[in-house]
Amino acid sequence: MATEQQSQKKKKKQKPFRPKARRPRGFEDKSAHLLRAETALIQKAFSVYDGRGFEPLQTPAFEYADALGKFLPDEDRPNEGVFAMQDDDEQWMALRYDLTAPMARFVAENFDGLAKPYRRYQAGSVYRNEKPGPGRFREFIQCDADSVGAPGAAADAEMIMIAADVMTAVGLKPAEYQVRVNNRKLLDGILESSGVPNTQEGAVQRLQVLRAIDKLDRLGAEGVTALLGEGREDESGDYTQGAKLGAAAIKSVLAFTTASENASERGDVITALEKAIGTSERGLTGVKELSEIDALLSACGYGPQQCAFDTSIVRGLGYYTGPVFEVELLADIRDRKGRPVRIGSIGGGGRYDDLVSRFKGQLVPATGFSFGVSRFLSALERMGHVSQNVIPPVMICAFDRELMPTYFKLADELRAAGIRAEVFIGSGNVTKQLKYADKRGVPVAILMGSDEAERGEVTLKDLKLGAQMAKAIESNEEWRASRPAQQSVALAQMVTAVKQIISA
Repeated sequence: MATEQQSQKKKKKQKPFRPKARRPRGFEDKSAHLLRAETALIQKAFSVYDGRGFEPLQTPAFEYADALGKFLPDEDRPNEGVFAMQDDDEQWMALRYDLTAPMARFVAENFDGLAKPYRRYQAGSVYRNEKPGPGRFREFIQCDADSVGAPGAAADAEMIMIAADVMTAVGLKPAEYQVRVNNRKLLDGILESSGVPNTQEGAVQRLQVLRAIDKLDRLGAEGVTALLGEGREDESGDYTQGAKLGAAAIKSVLAFTTASENASERGDVITALEKAIGTSERGLTGVKELSEIDALLSACGYGPQQCAFDTSIVRGLGYYTGPVFEVELLADIRDRKGRPVRIGSIGGGGRYDDLVSRFKGQLVPATGFSFGVSRFLSALERMGHVSQNVIPPVMICAFDRELMPTYFKLADELRAAGIRAEVFIGSGNVTKQLKYADKRGVPVAILMGSDEAERGEVTLKDLKLGAQMAKAIESNEEWRASRPAQQSVALAQMVTAVKQIISA
């Protein structure tokens, strides 16, 4: 008896391992509705890029970690901020952090064979090993356009125009968005005069300054002041090291970020900047570039309501070297309780002349535009600019398994007429099949048994109308007598009849 009990206990311990079905934090599953909406958004952006002569490109998800740029972790911390692994030759590879660095690697690797400027667009998932939170994912889709080998303000102005054109393509009105433009060289001039050198030694401190200013809309002047100084502890208790600027430097930086606040015209901002920059050669170059951009935008009809100069825009990534811009949504968006919801920036870009140069050892000018698909789509949905008219498929019930070849032929006829159609290939009787159809939102179910096949007919069930009529029927007897929303039609009339039901 004891031996038998021990044997049973042993069997219990030897149960096969069954992993718990769970999704990793910071990653999301996407339903058909979301995927269709994302695809539609990307295609609208692609139409803008393609219309201006850009060509598509697809780069791999993995890159060698050293190719991703100095703004990412160094060799001593290969997995800080990115998802990294060692290849069999012990080289560190990392999932791409954005689409720009892989594109720069592609251009450098194929430099001699590419017509320049090389103009490309791409959409794909990027990965960031950061703390996930509400609306903050470790994997998300970006959609980019870039011009490489394009010096001068004309290329930057075109990118700003492209950003505005994408907003128009997705249905936004001019009053619902604004492209806000600045120039990193202006801030460089301010920092140089504040004792932060524009050198490799000052790169870390400069990046801390940029990231601090980039949080101005979220943290306000007080929070940014702390980040420009010693540092700041957030609500969760996490501490961010500050840039350690002196009081005078902090005052100069904050004054620069508000220089455009009271200017409604781009020319007024340029005048104010000329006074603020003083004699800084790099700063004056930045002002000149903004003047050229203003002339091009004005010539093409992009007014200050669409494209404005805003000195608070700096972009948080360290590789930008000149004009930078962000697209901000301005619509009055509210949550379910009527409270205002601030969407903020949904995309941006700018000039990054040093990224390809890292590989080539020579100046390779470049500029680009990028937006996060999920963030932009969420904002568009709140603004009522996302609509899907995808009709669920018509379903042919498997009433008689011997008629399967006929059922598939009927489905082909419907698809040839532009109607989505499927044959039920699961298990279960017709009642279960109709329950499946109800869950799918199927508009029409088609039934054919051996009797209907001999007569050359099918029975059509209008499931939408049937559901409405069923609410008014009180008994099973009445239901069977009325046979609501059901009709028999000849095979030759099936497609026409289905179209009429769907259109109704």
